[in-house]
Amino acid sequence: MAPLNGITILDLTHVLAGPFASHTLQDLGARVIKVERPGLGDDTRAFPPFKAGESAYFATLNAGKQSIALDLKAPADRAIFDRLLARADVLIENYRPGVMARFGYGWEALHTRLPRLIYAAVSGFGQTGPEAGKPAYDMVVQARGGVMSITGESNGPPVRVGASIGDITAGMFLVQGILAALYEREKTGEGAFVDVAMLDAQLAIQEHAVAIASATGVPPGRTGARHPTITPFATYRASDGFVVIAAGNDAMFARLCDVLGLTIARDPRFATNAARCQNHALLKRLIEAVTLGEPVAHWIAVFEAAGLPTARVQDMGEVLKDPQILARHMVLPVTPRPGGPAFVSPGNPIKMSTLAEAESRPAAPVLDGDRAAILDWLDRGP
Repeated sequence: MAPLNGITILDLTHVLAGPFASHTLQDLGARVIKVERPGLGDDTRAFPPFKAGESAYFATLNAGKQSIALDLKAPADRAIFDRLLARADVLIENYRPGVMARFGYGWEALHTRLPRLIYAAVSGFGQTGPEAGKPAYDMVVQARGGVMSITGESNGPPVRVGASIGDITAGMFLVQGILAALYEREKTGEGAFVDVAMLDAQLAIQEHAVAIASATGVPPGRTGARHPTITPFATYRASDGFVVIAAGNDAMFARLCDVLGLTIARDPRFATNAARCQNHALLKRLIEAVTLGEPVAHWIAVFEAAGLPTARVQDMGEVLKDPQILARHMVLPVTPRPGGPAFVSPGNPIKMSTLAEAESRPAAPVLDGDRAAILDWLDRGP
């Protein structure tokens, strides 16, 4: 049995942070009932790219969930939603603060009615504070939270991180909060309110930027691919592309010098990490004077033989064929519905001895496609 077998999630979220959280909980065994807007559904149903008229974005995030369309302003649909709440363990929503309360489904009201229900809310700025009601998207919190100020080349403009880390990190923290609330409920019998802000999550993942700004009084700037406090720890040019070198301590740096034929390991300009950081530009020129002489594949083999952390900079086409990633079941086919398109989805990165490794995912739901099955489940009772 999967760890969350028997747990039912009512997922009122759309786009990314909330659906990513419920997707992770489903990977751990929970049943996810996606409550969508009638006629429209999750916004991502309309996001490209499309295959046979269906969104690949929606398919990868919502594979295997069930869908029911409910209008929480309509009495008949509210009656169905009330029955779902009575059977659910967790409610997840990502409306602006106060919206669910105006529907009569805020935390205080639901906790009084259903004390075991866990209520999890993910929003741009959180449920408290002077700007709690403001709207936000991934790029907004990457900018506001400081991530964009440290992303990009030193002589270039701020850059958004390529992955939607504003949403994804918030979804990860939401999962952690929900799991903690489920564990606490086993001891107390009561559910909890979990409040995760995308902006808060951006601050929480910036360990070095917070350390630098708070300790020195000077906020860090953009350093491109280079780590701001470890050197050499960046991309370096080879004859046919880029190779990552991550020499995280003095011993690794000494081995790197050996394999590159550089006699600088004891040079005062490079003998310590602090000195290497101070002289990073000169060190990069010395390293690349050597690495430019051979292709990436040569240097990967050399560095790996020396036990140095290294990697080719792969595009996503290469990633999807990477033998290590495939061996870890991290690229899964999404089983198509009869006549429907086939998609590919990332696998579950949480590997557990008690959790069977999935080799495929069920199809994402058609909007309101599981209404009959969900109503039948409600009629059959607990």
